[in-house]
Amino acid sequence: MTEIEYKDIHEFKKEDLQDLFLSVEWSSGHFPEKLQIAMRNFETVISAWDGDKLVGMICAMDDGIMTAYIHYLLVMSDYQDKGIGKELVYRVKEIYNDYLRIVVVGYDEEVGFYESCGFEKAEDASPLFITDLWT
Repeated sequence: MTEIEYKDIHEFKKEDLQDLFLSVEWSSGHFPEKLQIAMRNFETVISAWDGDKLVGMICAMDDGIMTAYIHYLLVMSDYQDKGIGKELVYRVKEIYNDYLRIVVVGYDEEVGFYESCGFEKAEDASPLFITDLWT
């Protein structure tokens, strides 16, 4: 592994997005054209590259002044536990350091990682989802 390069870009090849998302078994990877559009629409996208290989990314949206939401944070499994995810979170925290809060919905197995990045689990809140809009 060469040194990881971090980029603030919004244009990606669909194959790169597909490879990254499917590498962590995220169903979004089956819709690379939609992912390309989503990346263009996010306020913040920071990607991690090993040479010309997309190995991680974080995407956030915000209201412009108070709250930012981390929507995607993913790192290819071969590159996990190397500090890439923490570096991506750090860079988002730097961008939004004047905001009142940064929100992320983490699955149970991810809570420890997010806590190590400074997030606190809410005791009085639960994430809610609608994932199948057409049923």
